[in-house]
Amino acid sequence: MTPAPQSPYDRALGDRIDLLHPRLRAYFSGVPDGSVGVGEGVFHRVGTPRRWLWPLLRRLEHRGVVAACWEQDVPFRVRNRMVAGRVIGEREFRLARGAWTMRDAVALTRHGRVVDELGEPGIVAACFDVDVQDAGLLLTSRAIGIRLGRLRLRVPRPLSPVVRLSERFDDESGRQRVSLTVDAPLIGRVYEYRGDFEYRIEQDRLREEAG
Repeated sequence: MTPAPQSPYDRALGDRIDLLHPRLRAYFSGVPDGSVGVGEGVFHRVGTPRRWLWPLLRRLEHRGVVAACWEQDVPFRVRNRMVAGRVIGEREFRLARGAWTMRDAVALTRHGRVVDELGEPGIVAACFDVDVQDAGLLLTSRAIGIRLGRLRLRVPRPLSPVVRLSERFDDESGRQRVSLTVDAPLIGRVYEYRGDFEYRIEQDRLREEAG
């Protein structure tokens, strides 16, 4: 197994990556070439109970951005690969109505922040500040952009939702805990998921078959 190339998180954190829990340090450092990172676990809740938002979210759901639902105890699997310096992720949610996949690509900006493009092709982009607190990783969005055809539009700050992502490792359970929230001005919480999972690095058989 060849050494892992530096991930966008690794480059954004610099020396601060040593402040992460060792298991998180391995998770965010990158995936070796020819390998895939696989996580399996359960989201204890996913989506939003605000049903009036579901018609809008369904449009994003079809593009692999968010799921229009409000469910508990949802099994999921995540697969992470490094491609051209970006972390390409696929998260398969086993919802009550069937499997749904969220896709994203994380890269480093010239300002040393990370930007996450969600959907396939990318339709929503969130630029994040990266921080370490109590050995866990915290991401807080600074800007949200959307793609309309060839146009890329930044959501004005007064209207922009705030996305927060927290990743921690629980030594007692031996599992990684993840929490994502999206809060919109005046409305409040419009989307979330939170849960825990186990993670491993294994040989990427899909790439072998493609080669």
